[in-house]
Amino acid sequence: MIITRYEPWGWLNQLQRELEHIPIWGSSEVSMATAAWAPAVDIKEESGKYILYADLPGVKPEETDVSIEDGVLTIKGEKKTEAITKKEGCKRVERIYGSFHRRFILPDTANPDAISAKSKDGVLEIIIPMREAVQPKKIAVTHP
Repeated sequence: MIITRYEPWGWLNQLQRELEHIPIWGSSEVSMATAAWAPAVDIKEESGKYILYADLPGVKPEETDVSIEDGVLTIKGEKKTEAITKKEGCKRVERIYGSFHRRFILPDTANPDAISAKSKDGVLEIIIPMREAVQPKKIAVTHP
């Protein structure tokens, strides 16, 4: 099984994240409250199915969108920022917030009509069943 990660603007997002670590105007405080992010994903193949696990801490299941179109599985959503005030004394914010978007090209053996997803404890689990293998058909050759 070959699954290709689709991130056409990945290098630009990485540059943005790195630039956000640079203090601006001499300030020592850095804010990443609106940084775009991509959840970490594990994919494994088991008997008759593929299982995809995506880490989505702080993202409610109802705010996660999983869809499939033209053989591309898409996971998207948004991790909402917590309200942080100056009174709370926050000096640094490193947890990433904002919208995310991941796409995966499914192999031909995947059955897109039977995909299911569930979320528990901040981990999204997507089960992608495989199609039954098409068996070659024997064609009898007859003599006229």
